[in-house]
Amino acid sequence: MNIAVIGYSGDPQQEPIKPLENIVFEVGKMIAKNNWILFSGGRNGVMEIVSKANKKFGGKSIGILPWEIEGNEYLDVSIKTGLDFSMRSYILVKSVDVVVSIGGEIGTGIEILGSYANKKPIILLKGTGGWTDRIQNILIEGKFLDNRKLSEIHIVDNLMDLENLLKKFERKL
Repeated sequence: MNIAVIGYSGDPQQEPIKPLENIVFEVGKMIAKNNWILFSGGRNGVMEIVSKANKKFGGKSIGILPWEIEGNEYLDVSIKTGLDFSMRSYILVKSVDVVVSIGGEIGTGIEILGSYANKKPIILLKGTGGWTDRIQNILIEGKFLDNRKLSEIHIVDNLMDLENLLKKFERKL
């Protein structure tokens, strides 16, 4: 199963990313231990931490990069799209089976909307800040972004619930 992890970019040792380091690391470890393939935007921040953990535990990590930017050192495959951040996000979304959101600014918001528009299941890791938490306040029936109900948005409180939900999605593939 191909899983995108989206979230904050920036220096992993600074706010708002540093407080999320352990949880993001555990998500990368979980993906590796379940033999799922990690996809991300391939840069720094959440993307770097999750890729580092994934690599440490023997997983495969693919970065879908904007422009001709170099990816973080933990990627197995770097795909330089030549596209801006928003457009490369659609390639990321189209390449995966499910999207996990951890915090994030506007790029993450765009990826959540793009995932929904492309009928991809989205899992929001509650309490991680940014668009992951903000978007929860506008959901219709607590799980949809609009009345078309294209794809259910799931909210999880912890890593065990995240893993159980990902395994449920895997069984449906």
